Amino acid sequence: MATDDSVDDGVARTSYWRWSKQDFFPEESFSSWKAYTAALLQTRSRLIDRFLARSEDVDEIGELRKQSLNDMKRCLNWWDLMWFGFGSVIGAGIFVLTGQEAHNHAGPAIVLSYVVSGISAMLSVFCYTEFAVEIPVAGGSFAYLRVELGDFAAFIAAGNILLESIVGTAAVARAWTSYFTALIGRPSNSLRIHTHLKDGYNLLDPIAVAVLMIAAAIAMASTRKASIINWVASAINTAVILFVIVAGFSHAKFSNLVPFMPYGAKGVFRAAAVVYFAYGGFDSIATLAEETKNPSKDIPLGLLGSMTAITVIYCLMALSLGMLQKYTQIDPEAAYSVAFQSVGISWAKYLVAFGALKGMTTVLLVGSISQARYITHIARSHIIPPWFALVHPKTGTPINATVLITVMSCLIGFFSGLDVLASLLSISALFIFTMMAVALLVRRFYVRGITPRQNLVKLILSLSIIVVSSIGISACWALDPGKWVGYLVTIPLWLLGTAGLSVLLPQQRTPKVWGVPLVPWMPSLSIATNIFLMGSLGYEAFIRFGICTVVMIVYYVFIGLHTTYDMAHQRLAKQGLPVNERERPQGA
Repeated sequence: MATDDSVDDGVARTSYWRWSKQDFFPEESFSSWKAYTAALLQTRSRLIDRFLARSEDVDEIGELRKQSLNDMKRCLNWWDLMWFGFGSVIGAGIFVLTGQEAHNHAGPAIVLSYVVSGISAMLSVFCYTEFAVEIPVAGGSFAYLRVELGDFAAFIAAGNILLESIVGTAAVARAWTSYFTALIGRPSNSLRIHTHLKDGYNLLDPIAVAVLMIAAAIAMASTRKASIINWVASAINTAVILFVIVAGFSHAKFSNLVPFMPYGAKGVFRAAAVVYFAYGGFDSIATLAEETKNPSKDIPLGLLGSMTAITVIYCLMALSLGMLQKYTQIDPEAAYSVAFQSVGISWAKYLVAFGALKGMTTVLLVGSISQARYITHIARSHIIPPWFALVHPKTGTPINATVLITVMSCLIGFFSGLDVLASLLSISALFIFTMMAVALLVRRFYVRGITPRQNLVKLILSLSIIVVSSIGISACWALDPGKWVGYLVTIPLWLLGTAGLSVLLPQQRTPKVWGVPLVPWMPSLSIATNIFLMGSLGYEAFIRFGICTVVMIVYYVFIGLHTTYDMAHQRLAKQGLPVNERERPQGA
């Protein structure tokens, strides 16, 4: 059913299934080659315009949603969101990465790695929760960053969201195939097609493609039905996890915890940066805000409740593995299955494989739902073609966006494995969460048209000190963890920058319903921990991240910049307002 606030009745009745140039590139800059050439010649001025531009809460909540023509159906409550949290987070990460990192980097101290990652994730969860309550739209972090950091910053986040979504979904689908072969007792990779392509891309995985397509079909059919399926699957998966924890502790040997930190503290933090991937997915709950009955109550309960429980579960699972088997004997590929076999519970490996399959299935299902919501809101802004923003009038789901994310995930999942891209996933997530914490501080201490210019300068200076000092702390650790001289400069600088916000600047905005406590200290700590974990990753992750970022910027300069510029100017022209009165921050 078409929404009441569609642009007009004629548009609302337009067929959902259409495929024309106007649906993909309706902007003036793409009306002809001459118009596009003229737009390219204005690239510099348009870049400045979009860099300074800011969206408004009301535009993200109301105006942009009209691009979808139909509303999504409000059918979820906090209980649904809680289980969506379990379904989106608990999957391949805990079963695959725990053994890998315990064996290679952390030893029994892998439990500390999960504690560190859990704390960092919870700090980000607080930031997400405040934004999701204040700006309840499907765009998640993309929408929040458009409001506080501007169009360009939101685009970089959008690119990383797409990258993380596509690659992460493909990686989980590959892991699904691995655990399915273990469950049916077949040799590893026996269900994949062997080719002569480059290592890491030479095992083709048709099962991963099939699983992705099934999850997408359920997600497109109905959000409510998908929620019920997620409940059941997550409940079964939780029962398996409880068995793993109880059985693990009942056969535990404290002697296996010695030495506790065989690779030192550096190994613990290196592992923490990688297992952060296991916490990925919690941001998907924020994308369900448009389908939540009471966002101001349901989102904090669902998001904070699920992540608190998940952090405890992860730490208990990691500790049980470390006590079950000596870290040197842990199998990086099938840690829990082999560990149970070593203590005489051979049949448990099938239960573990079944639980992992269930967990990965819900991750794929919830991922398909949430990623499509991201795509929908990104398309509403015209950064990608608005055809992907359309919501189907009967299902109330964004079918076009779901198809886009599924096709791209299938292509990657068919060729490449989890080990190729796990670190890239972590660095993309950490980068977005860092930007979210910065945006939260901007939201609290800066309001356009109200905050004096001198306070804006103080805010920028304090944020710069926080970010630079956090990078310095991470660099000191990466170069030589044992040298404490660098910390005597970087840590006091971080404290100075955070204290500057707390003492020199009054908060300009008070959350209406729910807000992050201990501002600015908690968001500032989130920035520091996220950057620290990023610095703990290998240089290969930064090379891949840099290449992907360059590709994103090229796309933005030649396409995204001009589509968003045209959309913003056309909308403001209808309102009779120049752009600089509505979008540019006062004094910027």
